[in-house]
Amino acid sequence: MLLNPVITKLAGKRVVLASASPRRQDILSNVGLRFEVVPSWFKETLDKSQFSAPYEYAVETAKQKALEVARRMHVKHLKTPDVVIGADTIVTLEGAILEKPFDKQDAYNMLSRLSGKEHSVFTGVVIVHCRSKEENHLETDIIDFHEETKVKFADLSEDLLWEYIDSGEPMDKAGGYGIQSLGGMLVESVHGDFLNVVGFPLNHFCRKLTEIYYPPPKQAIHRVKHDSIPYVESFENLSDVEKDCTSTSKTCEAKKALQEGVCKAGGSGSAGLQNGIEERSVHCAQQLSKITQLLDGFKASQTLFAASKLKVFDKLKDKGALKAMEIADKINASVHGTERLLDACVALGLLEKTHQVYSNTELANTYLVSDAAFSIHEYITYSNEHLWSHFTHLDSAVVEGRGQHRTAVKKACDNINVRGPFCGCEVKERFMRAMHCMLKITARDIVTAFDLSKYSSACDLGGCTGALAHELVWTYPEMKVNVFDLPDVIKHTSQFQPESFDSSRVTFSPGNFMEDTLPKADLYVLSRVLHDLPEGKLNHLLKKVSEACCPGRSALLVAEIVLDEDKKESRGLLQSLSMSEGKQRSGTEYKKLLENHGFNSVQIKSTGNLLDAILAVKR
Repeated sequence: MLLNPVITKLAGKRVVLASASPRRQDILSNVGLRFEVVPSWFKETLDKSQFSAPYEYAVETAKQKALEVARRMHVKHLKTPDVVIGADTIVTLEGAILEKPFDKQDAYNMLSRLSGKEHSVFTGVVIVHCRSKEENHLETDIIDFHEETKVKFADLSEDLLWEYIDSGEPMDKAGGYGIQSLGGMLVESVHGDFLNVVGFPLNHFCRKLTEIYYPPPKQAIHRVKHDSIPYVESFENLSDVEKDCTSTSKTCEAKKALQEGVCKAGGSGSAGLQNGIEERSVHCAQQLSKITQLLDGFKASQTLFAASKLKVFDKLKDKGALKAMEIADKINASVHGTERLLDACVALGLLEKTHQVYSNTELANTYLVSDAAFSIHEYITYSNEHLWSHFTHLDSAVVEGRGQHRTAVKKACDNINVRGPFCGCEVKERFMRAMHCMLKITARDIVTAFDLSKYSSACDLGGCTGALAHELVWTYPEMKVNVFDLPDVIKHTSQFQPESFDSSRVTFSPGNFMEDTLPKADLYVLSRVLHDLPEGKLNHLLKKVSEACCPGRSALLVAEIVLDEDKKESRGLLQSLSMSEGKQRSGTEYKKLLENHGFNSVQIKSTGNLLDAILAVKR
């Protein structure tokens, strides 16, 4: 069975996966399904004792995950999805559900119980179809199923158990193992869908989609007569009903009512009035939630700032999972305050909480732990201590038409309790650390946005720590890059160089690109420079770069936030409120600007990352 015909049915629809699991994402991506990922914030706290069978718990959890995402996107994101896919995988042994282990000893106890025995892996899957009706009311139709796979473990020795536990893999896996990775060495046999054990039953999912979008022939449809409505056709899935409904007629509504098992009779009298009041109340609440989300935005960012400053994510990375009291002791804080901070981080999707024990999410381990390969910890710290001040008196900045840079710098100096030249040096180093971690996670997308292999030399103007330069030479083995920046910047760059630093291919030259002659290069790079310059300095710099370029052989690579043409996307517009002397621009505006300086071939690419890429070639 192929999924391609079904994918055609889903083309153009907003399909959302309500899961951050990279394994589920890979499984669905590999069959060509296009979707966006919106991790659910649903707290998995359902009472397991209320379910007669383990799979019912998995299905209900998957349902709550998917519905939470559907409602949040509809109300808060103002982007109603068409289809939301939710999933939850559990491991059961003799009817008992095995959660993720909360420490190494718990992992050992769990895996010891599985040793030499056969257990079941259930995945509950929910497909939610969403529609936005009158007065922005969200309607959903839910299709669910589950899959069971039997897995038998080999008899495990103590050494093998502890070797696997010490690898760290069991700590974020239900049942304490991942069959697709090292955990595969524990498994003796699998009876059923292997991918179900990985985290998503692809075969059953494909069959279910076929049932939904390719219904049985007409002769297989049963006709049902009801006294109050005309003859209607009863279908096993809502998509078939909707396909034939081209208006909001009573017949169409009756078909939908039959599908949901509810007769949607219209209200009248006091009941109808009450229904109208309730619907109006729901509508008002939905509209108000848009405002409260903006109102509470600063609280969410301050939660992230505080947790990062106190190194909460670092403590949990080192220990795996801890109770609030243990974390409070490690960060030297009150238990009462720590617990509130941790719960807020759970609500924001930064931490996970199971049985009063907290652990990092995959997101936190990747980006928020200070020594992670793609950590943005330093950028978060810099935003808290420096950039935040730019927006503290935004009303004054708007009235005056200029930013609050001096106030921000003074606050940064006050925070580190120093004055004079050392303050400037300290702020500069913090800025460099912030820019370094930002470019670490954006550089790859910038340098691969276009094929730059034809350029053998590059000069990164204002290249700071060289993060972009190192990505260029790693991606293009024949290229050499010169980082050209102010002397005060260059003297602090040594601490940012990777262990495999090749000084023959990445060099650092002190200078001022606004005043000094530019080094010769085939490719010039300007990352996060143009948006910050006033008109006069901007044109002066671009004129210098243009004159340094050889027609037909040289180009300029620009990394900036590029505004959408309608200027409705918020990130770049919010950034512009810092009221710098320059401004944020759309793709059309950048194209015109660069063409005015002799770059007659300008390409613009949205990377989906923090910065977009522009390649301007001088013919």
